[in-house]
Amino acid sequence: MIMRNSLRFLFVAALGFFVSSAQAEEKSKSIRALLVTGGCCHNYKYQSKALIAGVAKEAKVDWKVVNEGGSGTRAQIALYDNPSWAKGYDVVVHNECFANTADEAYIRKITKVHNAGVPAVVIHCAMHTYRAAKIDEWRKFLGVTSRRHDHQSRYSVKKVAPKHPILKGMPDNWVTPKDELYIVDKVWPTAKPLATSKSERDGKDHAVAWTNQYGKAKVFGTTYGHSDATFDDPVFQKMIARGLLWVTGRLKD
Repeated sequence: MIMRNSLRFLFVAALGFFVSSAQAEEKSKSIRALLVTGGCCHNYKYQSKALIAGVAKEAKVDWKVVNEGGSGTRAQIALYDNPSWAKGYDVVVHNECFANTADEAYIRKITKVHNAGVPAVVIHCAMHTYRAAKIDEWRKFLGVTSRRHDHQSRYSVKKVAPKHPILKGMPDNWVTPKDELYIVDKVWPTAKPLATSKSERDGKDHAVAWTNQYGKAKVFGTTYGHSDATFDDPVFQKMIARGLLWVTGRLKD
């Protein structure tokens, strides 16, 4: 009996060790991230470097950056010609700006992959990308609909879901570097605002950070990210990093 109990104890202890080791190994694994960027109106080369450096403070990530399509408002990049364009990645970060691309079949090449379960982080002009399209599929994926923005200013950010783990560490009185406030015309039913800012023009509050469930995929989004100064801001960097960890199921605290 003593021998049997001893063996049982050793088995349980060994099992616990292997489970703990597996969990530790999983946690230490690098997240494989695809950053899709480019298009109009922003310094994407600098923003990509700042984004990668900022996220590295919070998470271990291996990045692939795709910056294609030029600097205009209309492009169809070759990446999406492959139906398995996101294969091998744990998350896709969209920080592109192609407002006048409206081809429905092209847009569905992107959203189909996310709907099937590939998580995403969407930043700033991703919300105005494909705004010329008649279909809503991209907007459903984002979680919000926006077609315009207010002027650049330093906006106060109000946490409306202060206990959400993505916002951990965000000061209650955070004021952005000079940035644009996107006018959010619609928050889709699948989305949950985390923070808002008030328009200096009409006094209305607009979602500036949120989560969304699109099909099988988790999405985190923020409309801030116009200026290089925003990408250098440690609060913004931490929010993006924690959003990335959250959508991939790696945010543990």
